[in-house]
Amino acid sequence: MTIYIDLLFILNFIYDAIILLTVSITLKRNTSFKRIVLGALIGSSSTFLIFISINKYLLFILKILAGFIMLLVTFKYKNLKYFINNTIYLYMTSVILAGFLYFLKIEFNNLCYLISLSIAPLILYLYIREQNKLKKVVNYYKKVLITLKNNRVLELTGFIDSGNKLRDPITNKYIVLVNKNKLKGIYNIRSPMYVPIKTVNSTGLLECISIKNMIIDNQIYTDYLLGLSETFNGFDGIDCLLNYHLLEE
Repeated sequence: MTIYIDLLFILNFIYDAIILLTVSITLKRNTSFKRIVLGALIGSSSTFLIFISINKYLLFILKILAGFIMLLVTFKYKNLKYFINNTIYLYMTSVILAGFLYFLKIEFNNLCYLISLSIAPLILYLYIREQNKLKKVVNYYKKVLITLKNNRVLELTGFIDSGNKLRDPITNKYIVLVNKNKLKGIYNIRSPMYVPIKTVNSTGLLECISIKNMIIDNQIYTDYLLGLSETFNGFDGIDCLLNYHLLEE
């Protein structure tokens, strides 16, 4: 089989550049285009290693080292966590791109290099878009510690709900919604307050209790009430609906 080394080098260079650009956009590294080009040149230079007669394990190690150098040139070294994140996303993106292209190659035997190059940016664009969506959703999930008036602590998984803008008009405190059963056996509700609420279809009164504080991301909040619902049963591991005001803060 005839191998055109110049074509192989160019293809690897383009793929490496696309992958580095994807990592830069996904992690918001904002590196310069020159560094991406230089990093892609270093990465694609490892193509020549396949023409050297060396042990396959040594070849694998050299390719990994070439990847590290490519990352250092493109994104520099700031700290270990920064470098590890870059490395993880580089290889994760590479695997995703390679997997899709291999699948297309299997399905369409006549898939040429030109079509592969045109499809690769689309695949990585979809990957970036889904990653950004995932980050937004994950950022809405919070570990919540609520200290009740009797000093008992509720450990909950909360979700910042854009639809929860409930606020007590008298105390001006915001409301976190939780199922009433969460308090069974740990808190005796003696004198709740009732807050008027309006939903899409009706209006009513929501039973609420005061709390000592609520801790989210090491931040202590005291201007919140606990709204006790008998209909909210949680979803996807969620125990309580946090107030949208948290995003505004």
